[in-house]
Amino acid sequence: MVAIPFTLWYDKDKQNKFLKFMPTTYDSNFHLDNIVEKYGKKLDADMVKAYCETHPIGYQTITKFLNKYKTKRGHWNVTVKQAKQQLEQSYVAPSAPVKSVATQSKVGLAKTTIDVENLIPDKDPTFVKFGQFPDLKKVIASNLFYPVFITGMSGNGKTFGVEQACAETGRELIRVNITVETDEDDLIGGFRLVNGETVWHNGAVIEALERGAILLLDEIDLASNKIMCLQSILEGKGVFLKKIGEYVKPKAGFNVIATANTKGKGSDDGRFIGTNVLNEAFLERFPVTFEQEYPTVKTEIKILTALSESLKIPMIGEHVQFIKHLCDWSDIVRRTFKDGGVDEIISTRRLTHIIRAYSIFGNKEKSVQICLNRFDEETKESFWSLYTKLDDTVVSQTPEDATNG
Repeated sequence: MVAIPFTLWYDKDKQNKFLKFMPTTYDSNFHLDNIVEKYGKKLDADMVKAYCETHPIGYQTITKFLNKYKTKRGHWNVTVKQAKQQLEQSYVAPSAPVKSVATQSKVGLAKTTIDVENLIPDKDPTFVKFGQFPDLKKVIASNLFYPVFITGMSGNGKTFGVEQACAETGRELIRVNITVETDEDDLIGGFRLVNGETVWHNGAVIEALERGAILLLDEIDLASNKIMCLQSILEGKGVFLKKIGEYVKPKAGFNVIATANTKGKGSDDGRFIGTNVLNEAFLERFPVTFEQEYPTVKTEIKILTALSESLKIPMIGEHVQFIKHLCDWSDIVRRTFKDGGVDEIISTRRLTHIIRAYSIFGNKEKSVQICLNRFDEETKESFWSLYTKLDDTVVSQTPEDATNG
């Protein structure tokens, strides 16, 4: 054990003048504690000079001790360094901050949460119920914790259905778009440096837990194994925030819904590049899986009609027939796809793109063609050829001519 050297020091602060023992000039911890106690954790050069006048230490010496807390010339912030030291022991600093308001955490660091009054989605007048929507709505309305996995082809309304189920039941929804880069910091939360202060920001998962909201994990099959940080949450339990020493319990009504193009087993045919094989233990924590198919022709006509009306397209004979031709066309393509006759598919989302294009350009041929341009030449020509056989009001021309018309 090393003894701390002491020296006799005359305290100039006291009018009655007395002698007391104080550590020598080289005891940095003593001077650091004292200057913080006297002036606070944010220091400037005038404060430090004033301290040196009443204590046995020179300005050059004490600024050497303070150098690791320096924020800019002549300014030091002891809080920032102390927070950084705690962080360096437990985490790697993450992504950009979110809009927040400050509160106080149990470890003395600033803490922030998302400041949003209402997260209930708006009702969309163009939405048409189909498929598993009634069952999904019942799960959400029950207020029970019952995770749901929704799988289906791209563009068939999986996410839209969840949003509208929440809108109809008056439930708050927090949506997280999952990518291979999504990690614990994005989902659970992490520290951010804001205005020289290190603050904790809740991730979307913690916000949903505390609000009792529906957490939508969109495109969950794009996730890496970092998604395993949600294991305890998918069991209906809370989560311990090890970085700030807090345990967060789920508020009543909290639930998790995940959407995916696959069933978490990857994409063997290569249609959904980037999808991953999810951990079996993770998938087992979803009690039910809803398989969402494309809507029937009858339902799809209702969808496109509602969209057309919202876009002020008059539902006269020509436009009604245009919608029917589009839906019959997509149905034939999908059945051919299932039989292995084609490698691509016309989604419900693609049909809505065509209707929106028609509301802008007022030309059926052009609207169909510009929305087919995402496909390769062979597929584009075969799809266009099929459409012209269904709709004899369009001119049978090359895709390039129709696009440029």
